[in-house]
Amino acid sequence: MKFWSQYFIPTLKESPADAEIASHKLLVRAGLVRKLGGGLYTYLPLGLRVMQKLTQICREEMERAGAIELWMPHVHPVEFWQQGPRWTAAREIMFRADSAGDSKRAPREPEFVLGPTHEEIITPLVKAEITSYRDLPKNFFQIATKFRNEIRPRYGLMRAKEFVMMDAYSFDANDDGATRNYHAMKAAYEAFFRRIGAQAIAVEADTGVMGGSFSHEFMVPAEIGDDDVIYNEESGYAANREKATSALVPKDLADAAPTGAVEEFATPGVLTIAALAAAPYSVPAEQQFKTLIFMGDGKPFAVVLRGCDELEEAKLGALGFTLFRPATPEEIEPVMGAKPGSLGAVKGTIKNPAALAGIFADHAIRLIGNGTTGANKDGFHLRRVNVARDLALTKFGDFRRVRPGEPDPKSGQPLKSRRGIEVGHIFKLGTKYSEKFGAVYTDDQKQSNLMVMGCYGIGIGRTLQAIIEQSHDADGIVWPWAVAPFQVLICLLDPQDAEAAAMAKKLATAADRAGADVLVDDRAERPGVKFKDADLIGVPLRVTVGGRGMKEGIVEMKWRTQKDVAKLPLAEAEARLAAAIAEAAKQP
Repeated sequence: MKFWSQYFIPTLKESPADAEIASHKLLVRAGLVRKLGGGLYTYLPLGLRVMQKLTQICREEMERAGAIELWMPHVHPVEFWQQGPRWTAAREIMFRADSAGDSKRAPREPEFVLGPTHEEIITPLVKAEITSYRDLPKNFFQIATKFRNEIRPRYGLMRAKEFVMMDAYSFDANDDGATRNYHAMKAAYEAFFRRIGAQAIAVEADTGVMGGSFSHEFMVPAEIGDDDVIYNEESGYAANREKATSALVPKDLADAAPTGAVEEFATPGVLTIAALAAAPYSVPAEQQFKTLIFMGDGKPFAVVLRGCDELEEAKLGALGFTLFRPATPEEIEPVMGAKPGSLGAVKGTIKNPAALAGIFADHAIRLIGNGTTGANKDGFHLRRVNVARDLALTKFGDFRRVRPGEPDPKSGQPLKSRRGIEVGHIFKLGTKYSEKFGAVYTDDQKQSNLMVMGCYGIGIGRTLQAIIEQSHDADGIVWPWAVAPFQVLICLLDPQDAEAAAMAKKLATAADRAGADVLVDDRAERPGVKFKDADLIGVPLRVTVGGRGMKEGIVEMKWRTQKDVAKLPLAEAEARLAAAIAEAAKQP
């Protein structure tokens, strides 16, 4: 047990000025963390206790799933990353780790970097140590500090430059084994979030810069989240916004027949979808083709969508470019022949079609059939443009952002949307990394084969804050039992009253023996201050000793989640408290 007067819990009445969301405010007000700089936080004793509990539960579930713990360096020689498959993209979010001495100027290229994750470190390690199928499968994990050069750190631990993460890496002899490991990790994640009392939903997710064949994110629903979850409860479909699809375009949709010859018409000053939809042109956005130009690995490419749709940029990752970005007007005009606002993909209108790496159309443009698009001539558009006849398309794909209300791809029922906080991510990587590093094994036929990999991550600090965001009220944090920094608070109202102090110690000892983490508030403060602090730091069970209760021969027991107060006779208090703790410990 700990005594508040001898411990360190610096609570605050006011929220910090830079805290935008409830969980960030409560992290600071409840004395869990203190800010060092943008995206950098010190964990104070209460915050550290929660982190340690999250870490231990995570470790137990990983080991139960067969993963083996190790520890890898945070400082990485850059050549490991340069040899890997994602250096060009990953370096944009990485810190370099060069000498700070005056006598050594940093070279143009870094010698060392700080690791945001460890695929480039674990793969060559396994390559050197595992050579036979008899040693597979293996799954290694660590719980360690990671670094990300977050340009706009915000929301406390949600978007930090330094953070604690569990990262795991599986190695299998074949694809079936990798799939089994993937599902074992998914089950371990579900057990972890269930045990810590967090409602987390597994949603289909984009593989992004990590690559691989498929992935799932674990999202904690919260009003203030960093991503949208698109879902339907009846069918069980759930995906993050970057991955979500819908059944908006029927699978049996036939291509529309042309309605007449393409016609050019003047549209002076019309540069947007909305301007073309307004009088005198009055072309609905649903009947317009929107042509966007991007640069992919230094070469331009076009994306065509309906005018009413938004591009989901992450979906462009399926095109295979390592890096892509919107093209500038200066890059667009020499290729297309016009400035943005008059662009299109009609055959024969593009100034330099050979310069394009491709013209990729979203499936939903087939719903237009015949529509209006830019003429690649400033101030002009084309009408009666037929998708099948007129557009110079390389291929179709899914590039649009799904909207709530569209039909669920599984059931056809309307999709819903809600915000969520990403707290975990699992990837089936395949051979992307083992191929780059030559991580092979010899099978029972003496043949060499590439190891099939998976990787898995849980943001421990993010999870801590996500729990607060999901579980708080106007008075403070409401911790689930398993991760609360202290589970029982003995609130001693009269520290100078020997009888009350003795009773408080008896109850604290009983709670301690029952397996709870106990905090005794023995401060010389008013009862109101103690009760407010107890609610603020979120201790699940409070027992109040002293005052009128001692005169009446009772102590008061109150759960943080309930308004009712139970009055326990002094003779029964220890047993009743122990029973309450035993019951709480049974909850997941």
